[in-house]
Amino acid sequence: MPNWTLSDEDLEATLALSEAGELTLEVRRAGQVVLEPSRLGLRTAHADLSAGLEFAGLSERRIEESYLTVTGKRREHRYAAGEWTLSFTKADHRIDLQVRVGGHGVAYRYSVPWTGPVTVTEEISEYVVPGSARAVLLPYENGRCDYEEIHKHSTVADAEPILYGYPSLFQTGADWLLITESDLDSGYAGSRLRFDGRAFGLDLPDPYVTSASPIVTPWRTMIVGDLATIVASDLITSLAAPSKVEDTSWIKPGAAAWSWWSDGPSTRDLDAQKRWVDFAAANGWPYLLADAGWNKEWMPELIAYARDRGVGVWLWSHWQHVDTELEHRQKLALWKEWGAVGVKIDFTESDGQDRMRWFDSILAATARLRLMVVFHGGTIPRGTERTWPQFMTAEAVKGAEWIKPKPGKQPLYQPEHYLSLAFTRNVQGPMDFTPCTFTGVRTITAGFELALSVIFESGVQHFADGIEAYEARPEALRLLSAVPTAWDDTVLLSGDPADHILLARRNGGEWYVGAGVAGEARTLTVPLDFLDEGEWAAEIYRDAPGDRILAETVTVSAGGKLDLAVPPNGGFTLHLRKEES
Repeated sequence: MPNWTLSDEDLEATLALSEAGELTLEVRRAGQVVLEPSRLGLRTAHADLSAGLEFAGLSERRIEESYLTVTGKRREHRYAAGEWTLSFTKADHRIDLQVRVGGHGVAYRYSVPWTGPVTVTEEISEYVVPGSARAVLLPYENGRCDYEEIHKHSTVADAEPILYGYPSLFQTGADWLLITESDLDSGYAGSRLRFDGRAFGLDLPDPYVTSASPIVTPWRTMIVGDLATIVASDLITSLAAPSKVEDTSWIKPGAAAWSWWSDGPSTRDLDAQKRWVDFAAANGWPYLLADAGWNKEWMPELIAYARDRGVGVWLWSHWQHVDTELEHRQKLALWKEWGAVGVKIDFTESDGQDRMRWFDSILAATARLRLMVVFHGGTIPRGTERTWPQFMTAEAVKGAEWIKPKPGKQPLYQPEHYLSLAFTRNVQGPMDFTPCTFTGVRTITAGFELALSVIFESGVQHFADGIEAYEARPEALRLLSAVPTAWDDTVLLSGDPADHILLARRNGGEWYVGAGVAGEARTLTVPLDFLDEGEWAAEIYRDAPGDRILAETVTVSAGGKLDLAVPPNGGFTLHLRKEES
């Protein structure tokens, strides 16, 4: 049985072709199996390319790439990997399998050349993870393209046989494996995983996918390593297409005031929106999001009012209101003429190929008009922030809108929900959770809630609580007036998807650390090895009685450590600045 072992550093991907002409892939890290032999292949309208294959050739090359992004867990990226292209034939048909090993991961994709359009009717790709592996899985509601669910923690053997959304996280021994996809455009559909009790098989939302020859699938992506490697990974953007926007000087990440969460009717009131503009300006937030309900009669006035105060305005829209080229020219161009800086486009509920065509179209249109864009009510990013840098963030998460306060409302999710997201969904790309809702119906403390401003990454961070709630916590507001939304480095200091997180992020010469725990009170130790030599001023924002925030400043040294007591389901934030010598 022919096989090929492709390796880079401590990762090995072994491909095998059976006597029946069926392909499988196995992945090992440092000799330990993280993915058992798993089927590969496609079925197309003109040929079944999952069996009866014969090897036809192999080529290889080395990928060495550096690139920049405007947002993310870091803005400077370097990707190094080996790439192997294996060609297989069946009668007069050919399928090419492109495999990359490197960048702390393994990825593969298919290319099928044909004389005309290629139609894929089924993708045979699967992931066989050891049954004893720990699993953190997101149930996927097929009808709604719904990433707004709560993760299930179990073993693979005990997982329910249903659909799961990306990314899926597994632990096998000391190794972690995150499975997802990257570089999706209108040439294909987004996929998800269907578990049958043995394997996680790739499931397409459409009866078929069709594209001009050669059809090229997204990268089937596996990030492999310890948990710190998973959290810091930029493999998803490294596999995505390079930027289609040459000049990115107009794209500015930042925090936004947003009134819908705390006061829904305010979105229909010009004077109320002006008050939110004033609040944003007073606290150094560069944006206001005018959500559903804004009025075209007064919007130009609001935008001018905000511009005079150094605040840019984002406008909400339903996706069906901007789904044609004519509407792009009539609506998007008009909003740009008014002076809007971006659009939040909602209810994009599909992973199908037709919706991917719409995404390509709207991303091209917003880039052309120099409008930043946020997507809600739909799918996850798949490296989008690299290809289209004006894309700031996407929802695709059970976020703070689910815990808006209502009489008699009970908490919807436990502290583990926040932790799971930091190790799964936010690894995938920017996540518009809309955090720091102190008045929400929640199970975490105010200190943990404030730490979400660092733990969760989003190019535009919509701080969702009301003006009075923030002004009642001036210490929290001081941090939220300073915390960045785009980062130069991200380091997981310690953590577990069901227990705690201690996450450090750097912007320029300053560091922020966000911490949160699920369960009992404890002391967390912050190792300070990530700091440059010297002494640093550490502003500490921690829980205080009455669901409030206490702020204090201490001096720490690089290479030292800081022990901080945390109450049950609590957290803290550090802001570290180097002291002048």
